[in-house]
Amino acid sequence: MATVSPYWNYTLHLPHDPRAPGIARATLRLILAAHEMTELTPTAELVAAELLANAHCRTQGPYALRLRAAEPGRLRVAVWDIDPHVPPGFSTAPALPPPPDAEHGRGLPLVRAYADTWGASRLHELGKLLWAECGGGAVAW
Repeated sequence: MATVSPYWNYTLHLPHDPRAPGIARATLRLILAAHEMTELTPTAELVAAELLANAHCRTQGPYALRLRAAEPGRLRVAVWDIDPHVPPGFSTAPALPPPPDAEHGRGLPLVRAYADTWGASRLHELGKLLWAECGGGAVAW
């Protein structure tokens, strides 16, 4: 008899602090290890790192990392922040690649490349939630 439900979610609320994305990635690794999903760690950490960096760089307020297993072997990584604007690189339309010398603009296309599915929800005055799912057909390193 299983003592832990196969469906779980965690939310880590983060202050606008330069250490917060690293703490969130370490937490992600710990949670995946605890749920015996370490095969998803490289892809999930890449996705989380890019979404967290976007939230940290584009807003001045708090943000949150949410991890959710909706079905066995699949993980949804989501990041909420206070800015309601969904970045163009995360829309359903293909984003134009950044110029070779650009210092920004590669993160969200990486999320799209490594995740199986992705999406965004505008929460109006409450900000937005960017999410990506990996597992099954996700690319692993």
